[in-house]
Amino acid sequence: MMPELGKYAFAVLSSYGVSLALLVVIVGQSIHRSRRIKRQLTQIEERRNAKD
Repeated sequence: MMPELGKYAFAVLSSYGVSLALLVVIVGQSIHRSRRIKRQLTQIEERRNAKD
C-alpha cells in the first residue's frame, strides 16, 4: 500500500532511491576494506611466523 504523495512523489521517491544507493555503496566499501585489511593482517602474521 503506497500513500498518495501528490506533487512531491518524484522528490520523495528519488530521495529514497538515492539513500538506498548510498547505503549499498557504504556497505560495499566496508566489506571491501574489511577483506583488504584481513588479507594484509594475514600477510603480516605469516611474515612474523616465518621469522620465528
